[in-house]
Amino acid sequence: MSIFLALDQGTTSTRALKINSQGEAEIVYSARHGQHFSGSDRVEHDPEELITNLRAALTAAGPVTAIGLSNQGESCLAWDRLDGTPLSPVIVWQDRRTAAEVDQLAHVEDEVRSLCGLPLSPYFSATKLAWLLNHSDRVKAAMEAGRLMLGTTDAFFLQRLTGRAATDITTASRTALMNIRTGQWDERLCALFGVPLDCLPPILPTVGDFGRIDGVPVTASVVDQQAALYGHGCRVEGDAKITFGTGAFALSLSGSHLRLDAETGLLPTVAWSIRGETTYALDGGVHAAGAAIDWAQRIGLLNDPAELNAFDEKAAIDRGLAFVPALAGLGSPHWDETAAGLFIGMTGATTRRDMQQALVEGIALRAAEIVRAMAIDAPLGQISVDGGVSRSRYLCQFLADTTGCTVVIPSVDELTAFGTAQLAALALEETLPRPLPLETIEPQPCDRALRHARFIEAVNRAKGWQAAAAPPA
Repeated sequence: MSIFLALDQGTTSTRALKINSQGEAEIVYSARHGQHFSGSDRVEHDPEELITNLRAALTAAGPVTAIGLSNQGESCLAWDRLDGTPLSPVIVWQDRRTAAEVDQLAHVEDEVRSLCGLPLSPYFSATKLAWLLNHSDRVKAAMEAGRLMLGTTDAFFLQRLTGRAATDITTASRTALMNIRTGQWDERLCALFGVPLDCLPPILPTVGDFGRIDGVPVTASVVDQQAALYGHGCRVEGDAKITFGTGAFALSLSGSHLRLDAETGLLPTVAWSIRGETTYALDGGVHAAGAAIDWAQRIGLLNDPAELNAFDEKAAIDRGLAFVPALAGLGSPHWDETAAGLFIGMTGATTRRDMQQALVEGIALRAAEIVRAMAIDAPLGQISVDGGVSRSRYLCQFLADTTGCTVVIPSVDELTAFGTAQLAALALEETLPRPLPLETIEPQPCDRALRHARFIEAVNRAKGWQAAAAPPA
């Protein structure tokens, strides 16, 4: 019987899932890693710590038939192309240090979007990689010596574990350096951002030959959200999922059709490339979901996430209290990196419990904005959800009520790892079973239009705050 291993290297932890041909799955390793904050705009990881955790995961797994790797997406770094030594920390997708560089590129935003499908934002990898080249002496020296590699974390992991750097088309589509139509690095994009094309790893299909780790083939590599999309069982145009992790990321399949519709604020992305066929998706991201809950715990607003599971009062937004989780700016559909987190509607009678309720509702309302944008062409009937924040049944019911969609909770928790293993199995002509629904939550009546209008008013007040609050130059 074949056994597949999914290495899920995420924003806060590294996890390993073993699954056999019958679909029996087991988490065999899990370890958190350090989050390094320098000032208000920087988030970094230690590349060697991540590699150590991946090696420990491989050891814990024991013998397997094939391996799949999922990665953080837009997080990136520089390393030595000959010996794999990291030349920088990992700059995490949440990092906003390149906001000024993004502003300087405003005059070419339409051209950038037409080529890669993405707006200008510090969120994506391109300006991060250029920043490393412009600000690190080690990176500059490696460039001059012809030894520089620049790329997302997957390529670095593969070089260190297999000896060969490579990225896949889903991850490359999140850099703003890949031409969304051709699936290859774009010379014009690289020139605009100042990233040398010859320092980037090759782009491969999602399912294929990514080398071997101790003789075991790595047969799939994929960005985490697309892995989760596959793990949810989404296969048909219109199928949608939301993963509530550090951020909340919604994807809906658009099939073989590439949609470049900037008006909705949603982003075209590659869902996967399998056996010569590329499938596209629409993507919408909330930068702070679990991150907002972590923040609430750090400041003492929340003792335990379990407190967010149920509330006795009617919805906070219906009582005029709102929270906008713009702790790292606003992603889809607003794309405002200068927005700030906001509580609004508090009175002398507002309690700690009220603010907790508004906190979880704010995350759901931001996700509902994305669902609303995805449903412009055709209504979404149901949404499959996963991730730690989705353990709040209040959030799931509130999301169902506010969107009018049925919310499905799958029977498998580790959908990113599960989807990664499914993709790894495809390379060996094996199909792992899809997870069954654990719970189905039907929407209850509420004034959806009023909720949306109130929340949009709060969002509009949060927009631009960082820019307005910045000291004069």
